[in-house]
Amino acid sequence: MDIGTLIGFLAGAALIGWGVMSSGSLSMFADVPSLLIVVGGSMASILVGNPSKEVLRLGKVVKSAFSATSPDVRKLIDELVGYAEVARRNGILSLEEIAQKSHDPFLVRGIQMAVDGNDPELIQEVLMNELEAVADRHASGKTLLDGLAKYAPAFGMIGTLIGLVCMLRHMDDPGKIGPGMAVALLTTLYGVLIANMVAIPLSDKLLAKSQQEILIKRIIMAGIMSIQSGDNPRIVEQKLISFLAPSAQGDRATQTRQAA
Repeated sequence: MDIGTLIGFLAGAALIGWGVMSSGSLSMFADVPSLLIVVGGSMASILVGNPSKEVLRLGKVVKSAFSATSPDVRKLIDELVGYAEVARRNGILSLEEIAQKSHDPFLVRGIQMAVDGNDPELIQEVLMNELEAVADRHASGKTLLDGLAKYAPAFGMIGTLIGLVCMLRHMDDPGKIGPGMAVALLTTLYGVLIANMVAIPLSDKLLAKSQQEILIKRIIMAGIMSIQSGDNPRIVEQKLISFLAPSAQGDRATQTRQAA
């Protein structure tokens, strides 16, 4: 589990809860019809705007935001350089059994295709197709959360307008104006909270995870293509280091010199 996501949610909920309790009681901020308008209306709009099979994935999309982070890129580079050293020493066929021990199916598939002697163009095409499919799948999940972030505040405003209409119809009773206004504003509060505490942060988290996963797969693809072409392990390493941020490249280069 990504502990950062969980800590962020708990911290945000604790701060909101503290603000609510310091302003009065929790029951003051609870209104079931308002919540149903915001949540139900938002989900209805998401269902209208997206294929039903995609909407059914919303639970998995949210769960993926809490999943463990991607592998360490530097360790992945070490692994690929190790494969290059073995291939350089014993031939590329020697990688078949070694690669099977990897936990990354994308890497195993690419190494297996290289071991089987497939053309580099075919290997690159297959791996690129899978990479694009992953990116499309992540974008689809992010679209659902972006829709929730967009619709929840809108339905919060709709609920507020409904509450105001009901309140204005009872202007002859001043005692109902204050409570009616409070209930009307709760839907706006719910919409803003759902958008800014749930939908937008999770969407941003999915984007970051998607970018990291795509980077991992690009590094794997570059490593496999370089290994298949018979590049020296140092050249393989230099090619893969280029994917890292400049600061990380410097650290990596220092480690390489020390190892040498």
